[in-house]
This record gives sequence, structure tokens and C-alpha cells, in this order.
Amino acid sequence: MRMRPTLSWTPTEDPQPGSTDPEPVAEALSAGGVLVLSGAGISTESGIPDYRGEGGSLRRHTPMTYQEFTASARARRRYWARSHLGWRTFGRARPNAGHRAVTAFGRHGLLSGVITQNVDGLHQAAGSEDVVELHGSLDRVVCLSCGASGSRRDLARRLEEVNAGFEPVAARLNPDGDADLTDEQVGDFRVVPCAQCGGVLKPDVVFFGETVPPRRVERCRELVDGATSLLVLGSSLTVMSGLRFVRQAAQAGKPVLIVNRDPTRGDRHAVTRLTLPLGTALTDLAARLDVPVDA
Repeated sequence: MRMRPTLSWTPTEDPQPGSTDPEPVAEALSAGGVLVLSGAGISTESGIPDYRGEGGSLRRHTPMTYQEFTASARARRRYWARSHLGWRTFGRARPNAGHRAVTAFGRHGLLSGVITQNVDGLHQAAGSEDVVELHGSLDRVVCLSCGASGSRRDLARRLEEVNAGFEPVAARLNPDGDADLTDEQVGDFRVVPCAQCGGVLKPDVVFFGETVPPRRVERCRELVDGATSLLVLGSSLTVMSGLRFVRQAAQAGKPVLIVNRDPTRGDRHAVTRLTLPLGTALTDLAARLDVPVDA
């Protein structure tokens, strides 16, 4: 039977300083029962930018809100034009060393589960199973009228058919798959309705201003309850959707460990914040623990 980590830790008002010592994270992983909570930072090495790190997209980009999307046909046209273009790049992204290391830890029996704040599906593409997608996935679309769910790839084909020749050059791609386009570039882009009822289609993701489904939150809380420790990978923990699980773990006396280059909102709850690049840090941890990682 694996023993719980013997990490000495008490929450403080002052955040833990960043560290380059991987030993606390290695100790937690070797004990097993680790719940991973991942954020946008784990996908940057796959070419998907983050929100709040150095050069993060929120410094120059305001994501679409649920209220704006549902209230305005013009806003939906702008969103789908930008998202359709972004999907061409986003849909081609492949898992990086960080995703592959998380999969390897899971296969080696060191993890109790994975919760991701990302909507890119890269944990699953790397082979991780039973991943809880806290904010949904861009791979799916849902009708706001009849609730029908469909494939994003099927929607992309429909949008290509009615928008032949739509080939603007985007200034940049954002973590939600939205590419930056001007109103002139959006032009008269055509949006297609639900094929079943003619209703409004929305990506099956939680927009800013929208709440995470309660049953999904409850599932995540159950995972925190059953974990030995919580390992946060590449999340600033700025929004409450992820921070609440850090607080839950801390209140239960479970060690919280963070791997993130920049300070996070959860640092004061953490045993340590490892400041090394995620891909390098996780690959080195796997080697340290004799866990093989697929190339």
C-alpha cells in the first residue's frame, strides 16, 4: 500500500516563492493518488497560447462572453468567423511532452485522475483516459434550442461549403481557438444553423460569463476528495472554476503542488511552485521516477 506524502505544509498568507527543486513533486507522485489539474500553460508547447502568462492573450484580447454570443447575431457571426479560422490551426495541434508525461504517470498508476481547464482535447489525444473537461471541448458543438450535440469537424465542413474563399490572415490565435480578425476580415461570413431544428449552434465550451455545469463541478469535487494530493500544471488559477479545487484540497489538508513559471492565485495554498518549463519538468520527473514516456 502506498503511503501518503510526508510533506510538511501549512497554508500562509504569503505565497511560496518559486522553486527549481522538483523533489516535493517527485515525492508526491511516487506516493500515488495524485489528481492533476491542468491549465492553458501545459498546451503552449503545442502552439496554443495561454491567457495570462508572459505574452498571454488576455493582455490584448477579450474573449466572447456567453451573454454577448446569445444576444447578438452579429456577435455570433464574428465569433464563428474567427473560430472557424482558428480551428484550422487549433484542430491540428498535437500533444507535447507535458501531455505525454501526464499520460505516462496515469498508466503507471500514480494518478487518481485528470481535470483540465483546457478545451483542446490534447490530454485525450496523448492517451489519458477519463479526463474531466471542466470547460468543455472545442471538438463538439451544441444547439441552444434543441440540445443536439454534434462534431466540430462536421460543422467545419458545413462552414467551408457556405463560405468558399474565406481565407483571411489572422493576427494571432487565442487559447479558446478564436483567431484575431478585424470586422472587415469577418465581412459577410455566413453562420449555419442546427441541422436538426434550425437553432443557434454554440461550441460545447463554457464561455466567460457562463457557469460550469453543477454535475461536472460535483464530479471534480469527488475527485479532490479521493486524491492524496493535487498537482496543478500550467494554470494561473485566476478564475474560481479551478481555484476552488485548490482551496478544497488545502482545507482537507491535502498537499497542493504547482508547476507554473509565473506566480498563481493559489501559491499561498501550495507546498511548492516549481518554476521550470512544463515539458522539461514533467519529462525529467518521469525519468527520475523510472516512468517511461512515449516519444
